[in-house]
Order: sequence, then structure tokens, then C-alpha cells
Amino acid sequence: MLENIINLVRENAGEAIVNNPAVPNEHNEAVTEEAGSSIMEGLRNMISGGQSQEVLSLFSHPSEDLSSHPAVQNIAGGFVQNLVSKFNINPSAASGIASSLIPTVLQQLVHKTNDTADNSFNLEHLLGNLTGGQGIQGLLGSLGQGGGVMDKLKGLF
Repeated sequence: MLENIINLVRENAGEAIVNNPAVPNEHNEAVTEEAGSSIMEGLRNMISGGQSQEVLSLFSHPSEDLSSHPAVQNIAGGFVQNLVSKFNINPSAASGIASSLIPTVLQQLVHKTNDTADNSFNLEHLLGNLTGGQGIQGLLGSLGQGGGVMDKLKGLF
């Protein structure tokens, strides 16, 4: 799953990473991988930190602009911190990279998980990765909800 997300980042890394003078060329691939890792880790931390509702909300809005969504902002903030601490990128440049890349990649991820014709990303599989293999059941459990998974998900997607 992480590799699929990193590939999504690669598809969108042009201006934000590859053609960005703030990112030395020798760090392009590492920064790309860091973006993918930051997305997975950010979602995982939100779920384990009791913010499962924000994660569900993110994946229930495939056609909306997600740039101001709390989950996107949370993940972008973590990515900025990683760029500054791991790659010594100027905080302002790191913020610009994150704000141009993270919302775009998450928008595509959300769209792909909601597109029944696109099997490159499966929401159940993604949630399984984020919840230690528990999938939707684990996510609902973290919300304090039990059984009737489909009933709980009705209206969310």
C-alpha cells in the first residue's frame, strides 16, 4: 500500500519536488518517499489518536476540494516537519512543497478509493493497513461503534 501511495506522489512530484530548487536533486527520491510515508503515518496516527471521524470524513468527499480538510492539514504539517528535520529544507519552502503536493495526492487517493472502476486502491485494504489489519471493523471500533458495519458506513460514502 505504501508503494502505491509513493507512486501517486511520484506522479505529482514534478513542480513540488523534482523541479524545485529547494530540494537538492540527490534528495528527490527520498523526499518523494517521505511524502508517501507522511501520508500513511499521518492517517495511522489520526486513527490511533482518536481522530477516526476525520479520516472517514476525508474518504467520504471524493469530489470536494480537500486542501482545507483537517486530515489534509494534519498530514501536511507532519510532512513539513519531516522535510525541515530530515532534509534541512527551509520551513517556508517545506510548507510550499507540502501545500502543493499533499492535498493533490490525497485528493487522488480519495478519488481512487471511491471509484469502483479503479482497483488500484481499495478502501478496505487501505484501512486494514492503517488499523493493523482490522480494516473497517477496526476503524469503527476506534469510534466506539460495534457490529453492523454496512449500516455504520451508509451515508458516509
